[in-house]
Amino acid sequence: MIEALKQKLQSEVERLNHEISFVLPKEIEKARAHGDLRENSEYKAALERQQFAQARVHHLRLRLSKLSDVREQDIPRDRVGFGSRVTVEDLDTKKKEVYALTLGEFIEGEDGAAEMSVSMASPLGKALLGGKVGQKVDITLPMGKRKLKIVSLDTVHDLAERHA
Repeated sequence: MIEALKQKLQSEVERLNHEISFVLPKEIEKARAHGDLRENSEYKAALERQQFAQARVHHLRLRLSKLSDVREQDIPRDRVGFGSRVTVEDLDTKKKEVYALTLGEFIEGEDGAAEMSVSMASPLGKALLGGKVGQKVDITLPMGKRKLKIVSLDTVHDLAERHA
């Protein structure tokens, strides 16, 4: 799972580097040919896109360096951690929900997905992190307090074994 995330980040870095090195310079040069740069919206847009792409590359490289420190064998097998799929029961409503813990930029909304992706940095993610099956968790959210119980847990190791 970690290797797949690294590859995804690396491919985005490569795509953005191509855009910064080849696509945007051509757009900037084309916009310069239109004349007065003070009132040239195409020129300003291309420069803004270039700044955004450079900032995104920097951010992705920081994420890659942090991910290179993460080893799957260091992720606990009996507790909620990175990549875990957690089923919780709301103790007030008795409704069950399934969450997949991930890093913020890897949250992808998939239509029909059985679980909702949750960033480990979110209040819900922080509350669940390190939890075990049977443990009760109190979470303070903007909409109020929630009391959850961890009903089942599939760690990144369990999920990898099923896909192997």
